[in-house]
Amino acid sequence: MNLPNYLSLARILAIPALVAMMLAEYKGHEIVALAIFVFATLTDWLDGFIARRKGEVTVLGQLLDPTADKLLIASTLIALVELGLIPASAAIIIIGREIAVTGFRAMASSKGITIPASAFGKAKMGGESWVLGALVLGPRYLGKVIIGVAQVGLWLVVALAIISAVEYFIRFGPQVVSQSSE
Repeated sequence: MNLPNYLSLARILAIPALVAMMLAEYKGHEIVALAIFVFATLTDWLDGFIARRKGEVTVLGQLLDPTADKLLIASTLIALVELGLIPASAAIIIIGREIAVTGFRAMASSKGITIPASAFGKAKMGGESWVLGALVLGPRYLGKVIIGVAQVGLWLVVALAIISAVEYFIRFGPQVVSQSSE
């Protein structure tokens, strides 16, 4: 285990605390939840930065990092649905996209094909972090207007999720399928 892997593991271990704070009912719980969410989001950036910079990319890290990302986003989305801040349909589309793209990448990887993150995928992740962070903080601190803007932003994230998934399947699908039939 190296530092990037420990950071990914810390992100996974932070998820139960994040969800507990999001669903808690004491004054200020949203601020604690946001702090945990920001910590987890920063570990995502930091683990990749350190791994690439120090040449510490490992097979375990290549499994842990995306797993931690998917668990963080899915857990946050589900808690936001429970809180009534987002519709279940948005969560289902984003989580479904994550599962589909992860499965597609695994299939491609088994054939020696690497699918790098696209510009749309990176925009989705960046937008997702900002929008979910605002929604985690909630209307008590941001007000109904800003939360409304974040909820509209969520639909932009949904659109980016769909566009990036379609892009991956169009760009790499023929290559993956052609290698499957050989």
